[in-house]
Amino acid sequence: MKKHMMVFWVLCLSLSVIPFPGFSEAGAAHAGIGTAKDPYVIPEIMEKIKVDGKLDEAVWQNALKLDLPYETWPTENAPAPVKTECYLAYDQSCLYIGARAYDPDPSQIRAFFFERDKIIFDDMIVLFLDTFNDERRAYGFRTNPMGVQFDDIRDRLGTSLAWDAIYDSAGQIYDWGYSVEMAIPFNQLRFQHSKEEQVWGFNVRRILPRNMLVHLDHIKIDRSNFCLMCQYVKIKGFKGVSPSHNLEVVPALTAIRTDTRQGMPDGDFEKTTSEVEPGVNVRWGITQNMILNGTVNPDFSQVEADALKLDINEPFALSYEERRPFFYEGADYFNTNFSAIYTRTMRDPKWGLKLTGKAGKSTIGAYVIEDDMTNLILPGSYGSRNYSLAGESNFSSVFRYKNDLGKNNNLGVMVTSREGDAYFNRMAGIDGDFRLTKKDRVQFQLLGSSTQYPDEVTGNPQLGQPDDQFGGSALDLRYSHDARNLDFSVVFQNLTDGFRADLGFMPQVDFRRGEISTGYTWYGRRGAWFREMTLTGAYNYSETQEGLSINNGANLKLNYKGPLQSYITLSAAAYREMYNLVEFDLVNFSLSINFKPSGHLELSLVSNFGDRIDYANTRPGDRVRFNPIISYKPGRHTLIELAHIYERLNIESGKLYTANISYLGLAYHINIRTFFRAILQYIDYDYNVGLYTFPIASEIKKLATQFLFSYKLNPRTVFFLGYSDNYLGTPLYGLTQSDRTFFAKISYAWSL
Repeated sequence: MKKHMMVFWVLCLSLSVIPFPGFSEAGAAHAGIGTAKDPYVIPEIMEKIKVDGKLDEAVWQNALKLDLPYETWPTENAPAPVKTECYLAYDQSCLYIGARAYDPDPSQIRAFFFERDKIIFDDMIVLFLDTFNDERRAYGFRTNPMGVQFDDIRDRLGTSLAWDAIYDSAGQIYDWGYSVEMAIPFNQLRFQHSKEEQVWGFNVRRILPRNMLVHLDHIKIDRSNFCLMCQYVKIKGFKGVSPSHNLEVVPALTAIRTDTRQGMPDGDFEKTTSEVEPGVNVRWGITQNMILNGTVNPDFSQVEADALKLDINEPFALSYEERRPFFYEGADYFNTNFSAIYTRTMRDPKWGLKLTGKAGKSTIGAYVIEDDMTNLILPGSYGSRNYSLAGESNFSSVFRYKNDLGKNNNLGVMVTSREGDAYFNRMAGIDGDFRLTKKDRVQFQLLGSSTQYPDEVTGNPQLGQPDDQFGGSALDLRYSHDARNLDFSVVFQNLTDGFRADLGFMPQVDFRRGEISTGYTWYGRRGAWFREMTLTGAYNYSETQEGLSINNGANLKLNYKGPLQSYITLSAAAYREMYNLVEFDLVNFSLSINFKPSGHLELSLVSNFGDRIDYANTRPGDRVRFNPIISYKPGRHTLIELAHIYERLNIESGKLYTANISYLGLAYHINIRTFFRAILQYIDYDYNVGLYTFPIASEIKKLATQFLFSYKLNPRTVFFLGYSDNYLGTPLYGLTQSDRTFFAKISYAWSL
């Protein structure tokens, strides 16, 4: 522990003395035109703005005014069908954004109360800020007409929702449309500190969901340029503002009690957990752009239940979304093409420290965590196993560094370590991302690992792990051409048998894989029966390092987007797959449909049918799977969600199993901060025991319930009060309650 702490604090102190260059352009005498040479100028204001969504303060008349003149989706840079005005100003503490979104029929405005980060298909105003003006990373802030917030961070690898900022927003609906206001504190952003004016990349967008989902932007968007941030306009201002050395302290108190039935089905309940624990999270800007997060005795409970996933007949481990707040800060800094970092591996930390930020052209992320639980994924060529070391704690540490090369390229380094008693896993590697042209891109990643498992793993022959220290490597190479109509990509991966990423999610090793894919996209005109259609084809080949086939074949996919916000995907695949040294020729099909006929209703269906291997018994089968989902909002405050998964696998002798998973979610939102939610999840697995080659129960039933009251003043000032329980049923007894849990949490964010 002392060694890890020493390394971590030396890193922190060294970064605190890195110089932070700033912009030194002279102030402009006019509003600018938004180019790099002549940015828009945002005025500084002295008056206070009340964020109520009304835009009735006189100060808005002096703000920078920008229109949204272009419809960039589904039509390409056509004149916008409705008028939208955006206003920007700042003071020494906040960036202020106001917008007036005019609408010829305000009754059609889609705006509902949701949980934060759930407003996907509402009317909304979206702000994008490239605060380092490096065209590599941007903050996204969204607000619907109710004032509900949605924020994210986007970079060249995609969009991450695992980030929450504390900012104010509000909206109002009128007979001419709606208006919104946002106040984004500078201490929630990262940017280069300068006493002079700064230049940022910027875009503002209006989402207009009607029969078609329409994007209205301030900028034209070139679909032949995959770098959207490179197309943002430039804004200038923010003289003297600072990301601040702010200190945020979030003390929390968590209470939990769990009663477990001692012996099913007639045993008595006994208290197995009863705790009232204090905890604290600290966020400190140790330099202008380096944020240190610390946590002691954190509450890492999942307030929101994981979405159920069908785990029958799956050879590889399943991944789940990260929702724990400590891991949100700077999560995108650790992203690479390989899932080398998967924070849900760290299940029960005692304490943690994390450092993230950007200094000049350098992006840095690092953390150290002591975890009371050591979960492992033991990977292979054809499947993986999950395993937990009994009573074992570990120290997990990660270091990530990335350097910008010129305007379009970067190189990165990643180092991870996980160490326990008679166990360690260490990994290190480099990666690069190079934009050859605005359409062409080359990426690579090379990792190496060294691992030693303890006796309880190596001594278990069923786990099949090496007795001594062993190592391996992982390589990812890819080229992509992304143009307006034609896409093309080539991917090659090579992972040796000894490679392990125990802090990541890489459940398959001992393979080399090549894939080539291409696609062509057609765009419809305004009013056409489709807005976009894409036909893609791909060929994939993978084999073990010894040359044994794993999977090879081709697939064809057609994507359609059209009226009623409809999304339809039809795909077909024909391939040969090997499992347990037996080769299977497989053909299967899938159909996915999603549409929103109104703002109140969303319907979707995902279906799969065709050949499927019975992995448990190594024989061919025929699978049918349906996953319908209904989301209904009878009013602005209420949300009802219904979902079901049905899967049946037949073999030559008859039906092998039938699986049903049902989900019911009910939520009532009093306002943007307060809601009640109830969740019921039911599982029913029915097995034909006579067709299995090993003993198995004929039926398993499970029922899980969760009831939650939630109040969130902001993402880190919260109050939760809840109850959950689980029921289990077998051929010997019906559904019987096996445990019950009561929990409460209160936390408050102090900004100093």
